Formats: sequence, C-alpha cells, structure tokens
Amino acid sequence: MTLATDSFSMKLPVVFISPKTADRLLIKGGCKSGLFGTKKKISKKGKPLSCNLSLKIGFHSDLINHKITSENVLGFIEGSDKKEEVVIVTAHYDHIGVHDGEVFNGADDDGSGTTALLMMAKAFAKAKEDGNGPRRSILFMPVSAEEKGLLGSRYYSENPIFDLKNTVADLNIDMIGRVDEAHHEDSLPNPNYVYIIGSDFLSKELHNINEDQNEKHTQLQLDYTYNSMDDPNHYYQRSDHYNFAKHGIPVIFYFNGVHEDYHQASDTVDKIDFNKIAHISKLVYYTAWELANNEDRIVVDKK
Repeated sequence: MTLATDSFSMKLPVVFISPKTADRLLIKGGCKSGLFGTKKKISKKGKPLSCNLSLKIGFHSDLINHKITSENVLGFIEGSDKKEEVVIVTAHYDHIGVHDGEVFNGADDDGSGTTALLMMAKAFAKAKEDGNGPRRSILFMPVSAEEKGLLGSRYYSENPIFDLKNTVADLNIDMIGRVDEAHHEDSLPNPNYVYIIGSDFLSKELHNINEDQNEKHTQLQLDYTYNSMDDPNHYYQRSDHYNFAKHGIPVIFYFNGVHEDYHQASDTVDKIDFNKIAHISKLVYYTAWELANNEDRIVVDKK
C-alpha cells in the first residue's frame, strides 16, 4: 500500500510468503529441514544453517489497483500565550482487519494507545474549560494506516496542518495494555514498567522531563532495553513517532513490548490490564503538560 501523493516511475511487485511456505520450498529444493520454523538458525560452531537449493519458483498474479480513503483524526486544544507552538500526541487507530473470517481486534495494538490518547484529550479539554488550559497548543491525533507502513503519520508529516517548525515534540503511544515475557517474575506479570524509546535521540531535555515526571508522579520502571538505533527489532523505526523524528522533532515512544497475541486474532480486550493503561497514560499526560507549559521550548541538541 502506498500514499496517493507518492510518485514512482515503476511499481515494484513484492510477494510475501509465510514461514511455513518458505520451509516447504526449502525442503523441496533439497534442504533436509526448513529454517524458518525453528529458532535454531545458527549451528553449534557458530555458522548459519544453510543449504544449496535446486529449485525453480514461478507465480502469476493479476495486479488490480484500488484507491481507498482513510483519515487521520485531529483533536486540537488551542494554547494561550504560546499557542503557535504545538505538542503532538499520537496513537494509531487502525489494525489488520478481517482475515479468513476472523476479526483482528487489536485491543493492545493499538486500542490501548488510542484509549490513553482519548483520556488525555478529555483531561486537557477539562483543564481548559476550567480556565487552566495549556500555554502551548496540543494536537491529539489518532492516525490511520500505521500497519500499512506508517502511512497516516507520514502523510501528516509531509502535509502538516501546523508548521513542523513550530512542533515541539511528538509523544507516541503504541501498545501499553499488556505485559511482555521479560517482565514476568516467577511466572507472575509485573506491569509496573514501560519501554521508553527515542527520548534522548534528539533532545536530552525531553528525556529528562519524562524521567522527572515519572519520579514525581508515577514511579514506573522506565525500561530502555530497546532505546538504541542498533536494536535488532528496529522498534524506533516501527511506529508513528518516526515520521516526526525524521524531520528533527523530538519524540518519545511509549511501548509495553510484544506478546503471544501480537498481530493475532487473540489480541482481545479481555486480556487488557486497564490499570496499566491508566498508569502509563498519567506519565504521558504529565510529560505533555510540562512540554506545553514550560517557559522555554525544549532544545534540540542532537541531529
């Protein structure tokens, strides 16, 4: 899937096959066993498992192009004396859809993030209604087509409603309602954590604000396991904050890690830890509040 605004001289066909199909092809081509259905991809001597293939593969496909429409949703709370500057909060409201008759609900990915965004929007709107609104403007933006290549956030970053030069930061929430395997102790889940990704990549000040607000208000374990450009999972590049970071806008990605129901029809609401969502939402809220009300805009000190 691509954006209608993209212009390519040539469309490159891409064919995705499942790990099971890959293994069947490998075995048919002369490998003794498949490679994708096993975690053992390295031999005891440290060499990659490999084999020589004798195989020809062909496929036929009639390409039919469809234009479809989707929307980013923009909820804007205008600031007071610094209203020209904008803090953005994002979460993606799309998921995978229906496959083979099964509905992929995406309760954690990213129903949890959009829920947090809506709660924060309601709180900021109430603050403004009570005469205590933010100094800087805040844009709450549930974005579409994240699962199709971060298309919704990319479209906004390339066609911004508010000048990106005036965009202070993007706080992105994607999957905060479950506990991953790394945070189970004696088989019991420990939900008092959140992965923080990208907070210090462009602005050390943003990183410090988030840590200070956590110490004052939420006392979550801030886990920086994936906070690296060298992370083999590439989580920094895999959610909507990345399209703002590409333009030099400081970002924080709030994330709880993957689990057995990631991108499965079994990612359902009955498995969500709502207290965990509320706890992390407060951290994002307090960080957004500081960004919106500090006297000085945060400094971008890294490229």
